[in-house]
Amino acid sequence: MEGTVFAPALEGMKHVKSEEGEMLTKPFLEVCKQILPVIDKFGAAMALVKTDVGGNITRLENKYLSNPEEFQNLYSMVKVEVAAKTAKGSSSCTNGLLWLTRAMDFIVELFRNIMEHEDWAMSQVCTEAYTKTLKKFHGWLASSTFTMAMKLAPDRKKFMDVVAGKGDISSDIEKFCATFTPLLQENHKFLASLGLDDMKA
Repeated sequence: MEGTVFAPALEGMKHVKSEEGEMLTKPFLEVCKQILPVIDKFGAAMALVKTDVGGNITRLENKYLSNPEEFQNLYSMVKVEVAAKTAKGSSSCTNGLLWLTRAMDFIVELFRNIMEHEDWAMSQVCTEAYTKTLKKFHGWLASSTFTMAMKLAPDRKKFMDVVAGKGDISSDIEKFCATFTPLLQENHKFLASLGLDDMKA
């Protein structure tokens, strides 16, 4: 494999926005899909996250495929649901986008911890990222399941060797965090403007 596991996502991020600066559905979902192999490298610790992310990508993708022209821009799905008053439903695309964005916040935070805290064990890297991002939106059950799963985090050095491939992993992680964060913040800002950014599980 050329480059690190982040290479495809970093390439994909260049195409997420239209010339007008609109977030595009297909490229955004593609980038999220390219994060799945990264999540995979965590093994059992991230099985829940992977299932969750995969499910939300599929939900949004199906909606997009139902009318690629209408749903070319990511936020158009949300606007349609807001107008139909279905945005707050648990199976809505709005909910899918919100949880997908939160899961990606968690992944970014996790890799930021890896870069900033070289002395932390992987389980601490995961737990701190979880506490900072997802925990406040999870109920007790989801939270305890998650906390248990984090204990299965792989050995840090082995994990880094696996994700590095043939590239400069530190540089790619930094680029990934720096480039993806503003896109995720934009999703939150848009959802917050509609009062839809604080839905809990």
